[in-house]
Amino acid sequence: MEKNYTPQADDFEFISDRNLEVDLNFSSQGYWKGVAVHFFRDKFAVTGLIIVSVIILFAIFAPIVSSYTYEQIISVIDSSGKEIIAKSLSPQISGDMAQNLFSDKTFLFGTDDMGRDLWTRTWQGARVSLLIAFVAILIDMIIGTSYGLISGFFGGLIDNILQRFIEIAGSIPTLVIISILAIFMEKGIGLVIVSLLLTEWIGMSKIARAECLKLKEREYVLASRTLGAGSFHIIFKQILPNTIGPIITQVMFSIPVAIFTEAFLSFVGVGIVLPQCSLGSLIEAGFGNITILPYQILPPISVLALLMLGFNLIGDGFREALAPKLEDM
Repeated sequence: MEKNYTPQADDFEFISDRNLEVDLNFSSQGYWKGVAVHFFRDKFAVTGLIIVSVIILFAIFAPIVSSYTYEQIISVIDSSGKEIIAKSLSPQISGDMAQNLFSDKTFLFGTDDMGRDLWTRTWQGARVSLLIAFVAILIDMIIGTSYGLISGFFGGLIDNILQRFIEIAGSIPTLVIISILAIFMEKGIGLVIVSLLLTEWIGMSKIARAECLKLKEREYVLASRTLGAGSFHIIFKQILPNTIGPIITQVMFSIPVAIFTEAFLSFVGVGIVLPQCSLGSLIEAGFGNITILPYQILPPISVLALLMLGFNLIGDGFREALAPKLEDM
């Protein structure tokens, strides 16, 4: 090459003129997109999501499209003018039992002792149980997360006082709390929700506190504090968004606990009252006839078991997706 060579216009080629393809294997992706990818790779988590979604859809729409309401007592008038109530009928499809006065009706899950359709009551009970669980866990998440973040962020005397209160609250047996509430409150949805509110927020607060203790010394928190940000701005704008992962995982595991607790309270008679129903009250009603009419307990207990299984599978999936192992990435 000549020493005094002068560059020419055609010596260079603009890279934008080339046909470039993005390497998708190394293309950047957001945090939540990565979580979704890992979650839907987990077959068990997807199975749990499908189970829970199907049950929720049935709980929403089955009572609406059913031919009967959950409190309706089904009866017919026979040839003599006497009213016959459809008490304790086995599951049947229309036309399967010609000798039955109710052969023109459909009872997929049969009827209960009062002549009410168990199909409608099972899905109405699932709706009530899910509603109670979601409302209680949502409020518990707000209370527990705020309590834990404040305790962990301020530390010192405030943390000691708040943690001693949690130790006292956690040492009181749940049945004692429920028994006291039952004295001052009427049985029903309100009693169940308040019982869950007083007992389920403690675990959420401990997780939020642990995450806050880990994050409050990070550089971005120190930078916000240096720039003059207030304590509550740092807690709820800087630290809280970075604790969402563990909190979501805890919520997924808390929902089946809340559903089971509601079922237990209704089973022992301090929960839902008739004619309203929940999975627990239906199980309690079916338990009395389990030896002679076992079909009455099978639908609600099966739905409860599937809900517990589904939410636990979802919780496991979120736990793995939010903190994937190196070999899974």
